[in-house]
Amino acid sequence: MVVARDFTDRLIERWSQVRPDLGIDGLQVPARLARLGRHIGMREEEVFAEFGLNRGEVGVLSSLRIAGPPHRLSPTRLGKGLMLSSAGMTSRLDRLERRGLVARLPDPDDRRGVIVELTDRGLELVDAAVGANMASERQLLAQLEPDELATLEALLRKLLAGLEPPGTD
Repeated sequence: MVVARDFTDRLIERWSQVRPDLGIDGLQVPARLARLGRHIGMREEEVFAEFGLNRGEVGVLSSLRIAGPPHRLSPTRLGKGLMLSSAGMTSRLDRLERRGLVARLPDPDDRRGVIVELTDRGLELVDAAVGANMASERQLLAQLEPDELATLEALLRKLLAGLEPPGTD
């Protein structure tokens, strides 16, 4: 099997020349994962832009969608799940609310609080955007054989399990 050289090979080769003492080969996996993350992110932004959304907005809409009917969460819970500050969450919610994709409702358990609800329009849009993104990701992964994909999935799960505490979502 012929293995193509990529940007990471050239990067590691150059660093190995200028700093052979670093043992730079340990970057093989993290450097590729970082580059893949950026490529996947750019692909997602392109797909979501077709629906007038960005990745952050899809994150909010998706969180509400998978919360199940009635598709409601507190802004605090949304922010924690998306690793956003309160100000960052407020900004996203303002944009989505102006577009009629979410609604802020009084929190029945806290008269000072609000609950964010996915509107019917938001539900339709997030379903379409996520569906289009899934097709894009299937296309990307079609380069791998089924056994390669299963191995990659298991290895990535193992790496993430070491970084994320159980029950993190």
